[in-house]
Amino acid sequence: MASDSAADAPRADRAVADPPKTAPAGGEVRRVKMYAEKLPDGQMGYGLEKGKASIPGPLLELNEGDTLHIEFENTTDVDVSLHVHGMDYEISSDGTKHTKSHVAPGGKRTYTWRTHAPGRRKDGTWRPGTAGYWHYHDHVVGTEHGTGGLRKGLYGAVIVRRKGDILPDQTCVVVFNDMLINNKPAHSGPNFEATVGDRVEFVSITHGEYYHTFHIHGHRWADNRTGLLTGPDDPSQILDDKITGPGDSFGFQVIAGEGVGAGAWMYHCHVQSHSDMGMVGLFLVKKPDGTIPDYEPHHPHTGAEKPKGTSEEGGSSGHAHH
Repeated sequence: MASDSAADAPRADRAVADPPKTAPAGGEVRRVKMYAEKLPDGQMGYGLEKGKASIPGPLLELNEGDTLHIEFENTTDVDVSLHVHGMDYEISSDGTKHTKSHVAPGGKRTYTWRTHAPGRRKDGTWRPGTAGYWHYHDHVVGTEHGTGGLRKGLYGAVIVRRKGDILPDQTCVVVFNDMLINNKPAHSGPNFEATVGDRVEFVSITHGEYYHTFHIHGHRWADNRTGLLTGPDDPSQILDDKITGPGDSFGFQVIAGEGVGAGAWMYHCHVQSHSDMGMVGLFLVKKPDGTIPDYEPHHPHTGAEKPKGTSEEGGSSGHAHH
């Protein structure tokens, strides 16, 4: 009798065999509005519409060569800013207090972020491109370094893709923030949902005071820019666990259930005391019929939160490019 993994394998094989969608060339000028808002329980968040702030904030996706203008409005009663990692910007878009690039309560400001493809400098050395898994956050709430804003939830992910990069079916953002994941209470996920054969992208970001490790059960990735092997001779190390510290970000793609089948696959910090204290969630991989073997949705450990699909806010996203 065929095992569940074997029965699920054909879908995964088909997903890999189908030509994947790829990122186009950049060069577009994009404009979005973003709002900083207060949330329940003393938290704060960013959103693309008033009343729709989330933790993490909205996932922003660009292609190398794009420019993004963000019309930022602060709806809170404290100074807030927007600071990004990995992008090109002038000092007026730094989002820090000493450069006076923060936003007072009720105020507005336009932040401009630019990206570029790799190229050769005049001296013959190579300038790296902007493509990568990056993040943005507040830099002024609580202290001049934004410690209070980070703790309250003012952070989000940015992905910059290079022409030809493979696009996922969905993206899951996981932020280790002190001893919480996405600012959720301990042992409450977030959980992410996919179907066997889906191409799923994970973005890992770390904030706070502690070092962690990101580990996912049953799935592996290459330790390079995209998390994907470029060919059979790619020397990239294959990982299922990566050390990550405050300010770090990385990402990778997996084929859900590839070689292992459907299941409630755990992801967590592998510092044992951290996982014991609740830094754990589930990657819920369904069979094509929608079932998940041996999964108890209401179990206090494995079913703490409704799983996230491709459209739910707060950590999982499809392909809304900004």
